[in-house]
Amino acid sequence: MKKVMKVFKKFFSKKNLKRLIISVIVLVSILFILNLIFPLKIDLNYSTIITDESGNVIHAFLNNNEKWRMKTELTEITPQLRKAIINKEDKYFYYHFGVNPVAICRAAANNMFSGRRTSGASTITMQVARMLEPKERSVFSKLKEIFRAFQLEWYYSKDEILQMYLNLVPYGSNIEGVKSASIIFFQQTPEHLSLAQTVTLAIIPNRPSSLQLGKNNDYIRKERNRWLENFRSEKIFSVEEIKDAELEPLDVKRHEVPQQISQLAFRLKKKFPSLAIIHTHINSLVQAKTRELAYNYLQRVKSYGVFNSAVMILDNKTKAVVAYLGSADLNDALHNGMVDGVKAVRSPGSTLKPFLYALSFDKGLITPKTIIADVPVNYNGYNPENYDEKFRGNVTVDFALANSLNIPAVKVLADLGVKYFIQKLQAAGFRQVSKDGNKLGLSTILGGCGVRLEELVGMFSSFATDGNFREPQFAYNDSAHLTQQLFSSSAAFMITDILSGLARPDLPLQYQNLVHLPKIAWKTGTSYGRRDAWSIGYNKRFTIGVWVGNFTGEGVPELSGAEVATPLLFDLFNAIDYNSTNDWFTMPQEMNIRYVCSQSGLPLNDFCSDAVMDYFIPGISPNQKCQHEKYVYVSPDETISYCMSCVPDIGYKKKLFPNLSPELIDFYESQNIPYQKIPPHNPDCKRVFSSEAPKIISPSDGGEYILEKKGNNRVALSCQAGNDVKKVYWYVNDKFLQETDATEKIFFTPPPGKVKVSCTDDKGVNSNAIITVTYLE
Repeated sequence: MKKVMKVFKKFFSKKNLKRLIISVIVLVSILFILNLIFPLKIDLNYSTIITDESGNVIHAFLNNNEKWRMKTELTEITPQLRKAIINKEDKYFYYHFGVNPVAICRAAANNMFSGRRTSGASTITMQVARMLEPKERSVFSKLKEIFRAFQLEWYYSKDEILQMYLNLVPYGSNIEGVKSASIIFFQQTPEHLSLAQTVTLAIIPNRPSSLQLGKNNDYIRKERNRWLENFRSEKIFSVEEIKDAELEPLDVKRHEVPQQISQLAFRLKKKFPSLAIIHTHINSLVQAKTRELAYNYLQRVKSYGVFNSAVMILDNKTKAVVAYLGSADLNDALHNGMVDGVKAVRSPGSTLKPFLYALSFDKGLITPKTIIADVPVNYNGYNPENYDEKFRGNVTVDFALANSLNIPAVKVLADLGVKYFIQKLQAAGFRQVSKDGNKLGLSTILGGCGVRLEELVGMFSSFATDGNFREPQFAYNDSAHLTQQLFSSSAAFMITDILSGLARPDLPLQYQNLVHLPKIAWKTGTSYGRRDAWSIGYNKRFTIGVWVGNFTGEGVPELSGAEVATPLLFDLFNAIDYNSTNDWFTMPQEMNIRYVCSQSGLPLNDFCSDAVMDYFIPGISPNQKCQHEKYVYVSPDETISYCMSCVPDIGYKKKLFPNLSPELIDFYESQNIPYQKIPPHNPDCKRVFSSEAPKIISPSDGGEYILEKKGNNRVALSCQAGNDVKKVYWYVNDKFLQETDATEKIFFTPPPGKVKVSCTDDKGVNSNAIITVTYLE
C-alpha cells in the first residue's frame, strides 16, 4: 500500500501535474486549430419523402446518389430502438466525449495478443464520422475518425448524433437508415415496429452483406434471438417482451417504396427542394378511393376516345387538399399519363358563370328572378350563341345559370364590366388570367381564357365558406396563403341554392331516377370543340373538381361536362361523404325574401298580376318597381297612339301595353312570335322626341370590314327599335339610302375608307355607327 501511495504521489507531483496540464492545453489548442482548418461539413443527402396527414410515407424519391436514405425524426426513435442500438453498439454512448479510451485500450490489447482484429472500439459517434466520410481502414483514417468524433460531440447533442447514426447505417443494396429499412421491409415507420422487428434492424448494420433481409431470414432470426437473449441477461427488456419477440416469425421481403401521389410529389419536391420530409394533408383512404374510382371510370369512357382525367378534393374548412390525382392512369404513356392535369391550363367552358353571377348579385345588378332576354346580341362583331344554338326569349337569372345559357351570361358580364371580372379572378388566384388579363374580353365567361383545375376548386370552395377565399394548401410547409373576401355570404347562398337544384339539363341521364343523389351544388362546363369536360361540386365538407378529356387537346364529340365528368363527381361524393344531407347551408341574416313580378324580377307594381318569391340583399339588390308594362293613350279603335303633347281632349283611352326592349321585339319579329304591338304614333304630332334611339346591330360601330372587289362586297343593315317604332330610315355618309320596316334587314355596298351609317326612326330619333372598309384587289 505504501508503494502504491508512493507511485501515486510521484505521478501527481507538481512537476508531472504541470506537464499534464500543459499537454492538455496543447492538445486542446491543436484540436481547436485543426477544427478551424478542417471544419466539419455535414450533408446527409436525404431522400425526399412525402407524408400524408397521419405522417405515413406515401411517396419517396431516391437521393442524389440513387440511395434510399429517408430521414428518421427524433420523435420516431422509440425507447426500444434507443435501448437496442445503444446496448449493442455503444453502452457508454451518453457518458463519453465521442471516444471511449477504455474500449480503445481493450481492443488494442485483444488485437495485439490475438495477432488479428478481433474487436473494435468505435463508438456510435466514431461510426457516424466514418459513414460521413468513408475511407479505407488505416491508422490515419482512424485518427481522422477520432478527430471528427470530437467535432460531432462539440457541435451536436447526443440525440442528434444518434439520429445521424440511425439515418446512415447500411442495410444492404441501396438502403440506408432505419426508416428506409423499416418502410421497405416492414412497410411501416420505425415508431410502429415491434421489439422483434426493432432488434432485427439493430443487428444488421454491422453485417449488411451476410444479414440480408428477404434472403437470409432464418439466419437473421437466429441472430436476432441470440441478441434478445443477451438483452434478457442484461435485463434491457422484460422477460415477457423477450419471450414474445423470440416467438415472432421473420417473413419479410423487399417491397416497393410507396408511390401514391406522383404528380403532387414531383410538384412539392420542386417547390421545397431542401426539405427531407414534406408533410401533406392527403387523406390516404380518400386518395386511394379517388384513384380507384377515377381509374375504373376512365376505363369505361375510353371507348369514346377519352383517355385522361384529373381530380382534386379540398377540405372546405381548412382549405387543405385531401386528395390529388393529376392523372387517373399514370402508366398510360401512349396518352401522356404522367401529365399533371390538376395544374394544366385548359379552357373552363361555363364553369366561371357562378362566379360572375355572384359578383353581379353583390353589385346590385341582378337577383335570381331578374329577367334577361335570351335573344341574339351583337357586341362589336361578337355574336355569342347558346350551346344548342337556340334562343329562349325572357328567362330568369336562376334559369339561365341552371341551364348554363351563354347569352344571358355575356349580357351580365357586359353590365358588370370585363375589367372588374378579371380583377376578381386575379384575386381568386387565377394565374393564367392574370397573365392574359389585357387580352381578355366578353368571351372569357364562355371559356375564352385559361384556368387550372386547382384554381376552379379553390374558387368554388368559396361558395361553401360564405365567399371567403383562401388558396388551397397542398402541404403543411406552405407558408403564404392568399386570402380574399370574393363575394358576400348572401351571394354565396343564392348561387348554392341555384346550383343544388335537380331540375336542370346537366343532370346525367343515368342519375335521373337514382334513389340517392349526393346532396351537393355543382356546375358543369364543356370547352369549345369538346376538348374539356368539367364538373365542380361542393357541400359543407368538401369541394371536388373533376376534369375529363385528352391531354393532347383532342376534342371528342361525346365529351361534355354533364354526361362525362359529372357521373365521376357523383361517385366520388357518394364514396367519401355519403351522409352529407344532414348538414346544409342556411340563409344568412343579412339577406331576405320578397315578392317580385314574374315578368321582370322587380318589386311589384300596381299592374303586376303574377308574383313569385325572390331572394334579395337589402340596400343592394335592384329596388325600382316593375315596368314590364306601360300605359299608352290610344284612339278608341286602337289604331293610333298619342303622347302627352298630342293626346286629344276627347276620343281616346288609356291602355296597358307590354314594355318590350328593342332586342326582344327584334327576336319576336324574326321568329314570327306574336306579341301585342303599340299602335303607330299620331302622324300629326309636332313634338320632337327624346326617346331611346334605334340601336344599330349591323354594321358594328368601330368595326373593320375587308371586302373583295369582285366577290360578295355587301354589308347588312339592321337595327333594334322600340315597340311603337314602325319605320326606320337609313343614311350612308349623311346621304339617304332607304326606308324600311323597323325589323327589316337590308344590304348595301359601302365605299372604301371611313363610312358613317345612320339610322333614324319614325319619331326622328337618330343613331350612328362608324366603320372602316378595305377592298382587296
